[in-house]
This record gives sequence, C-alpha cells and structure tokens, in this order.
Amino acid sequence: MIRATAMPTDLNPYGGVFGGWLMAQMALGAGALASRVGKGKAVVVHATDFTFPGAMQVGDELSVYCKIIVRGNTSLTIQAEGVGRERDGEATTKVSAGTFKFVMLDENDRPRQVDRNA
Repeated sequence: MIRATAMPTDLNPYGGVFGGWLMAQMALGAGALASRVGKGKAVVVHATDFTFPGAMQVGDELSVYCKIIVRGNTSLTIQAEGVGRERDGEATTKVSAGTFKFVMLDENDRPRQVDRNA
C-alpha cells in the first residue's frame, strides 16, 4: 500500500526505528485500503495484535502490505505487515505486523454500510 524511508527523526533513543513510527505507517497503509475499498471516509476504531519481529535502521525502506480479513456491516478489519529493505541492498526482513478495524462514515460522520460489491 505504501513505502517510506526511515529517517533520523524516526529513531528511538537507542538508535533503532521507533515502533510507534512503524505502527503509524501501517495505519496509513491500512487506512488507504479502507478508504479505497469502502469508497469514502474511514476511521480507525481499534488496533491490536502488534508484533515487531525484526529491526530497521535509518535509511532502510519500509513497505506496508495490507489485506482485508473481515468485512462487517459498517467496518473493515485489515491486517497490515511491514517489511524492511536494507538501504544499500535487496535483503528484506519482516519488521512489523498488526490488525486495524476501520468504520466507514457518511457525510455527517455517522457509520454507514460497507458496499458488499467492493
């Protein structure tokens, strides 16, 4: 869904990429999928099951992959996975994963039905 490069401002005090930055990137990717599939405004209402099995360094590229795992009446639950690629090579490592639940909203910011044909 998205790609981003880890910059010095994305590091924790120990020099590794901050887990909160990884979570935010996964939320952005999952939100983009929810809005595209739901054809409108989608807001995250729940985030869970975060894991950080690998590490990234400054300059590494993060790719976020997303898939819908549950379609509710007004919601989409999306699984996101972050894969880091070293800056100067092709080696990749799974660095993050999590699950996000989005509710689709209408023009009055009220929950609305998810189009079942989407």
